[in-house]
Amino acid sequence: MRSLGGDIDLEKRIITVSKTLQRVKCFDNKTKTRLIITEPKSESSMRMIPIPDCITDYLTDLKKGDDVYILSGRRRPVEPRTMQYRFAKVLKNAGLPSVHFHSLRHLFTSSCIELGFDIKTLSLILGHSSVELTLNRYVHTSLDRKRRCMALLT
Repeated sequence: MRSLGGDIDLEKRIITVSKTLQRVKCFDNKTKTRLIITEPKSESSMRMIPIPDCITDYLTDLKKGDDVYILSGRRRPVEPRTMQYRFAKVLKNAGLPSVHFHSLRHLFTSSCIELGFDIKTLSLILGHSSVELTLNRYVHTSLDRKRRCMALLT
């Protein structure tokens, strides 16, 4: 979520996940909530993810400076709810059914399995503490996938 200079190294082609953005309740009587940047919730959440060739040019085009967040184009991160609203609007404009933003993570995971990712590598990319978590919560199969698997028996 940080700037290209901080957490996205285009030269080494690595995204470093070392922070998380959260909205938390305030107890100062000035505001109800505020955004904070903290460490991820677990040690396995802190990770390095290789940047695939297909998005390197796209990220390069988005670079506005080492202290600028990619999604906002400013020195401030995008409000998480704003991302959810933008996603909902894109779905609506495309005539697609409404789904939660987090569904993209499930889609990504299932797609990676379809493409042949091994489960251990995928689990590490996702920042999961175990492959069981990845398999049980994020990997979804389809009847078509089941048919292709069964066809391997011939």
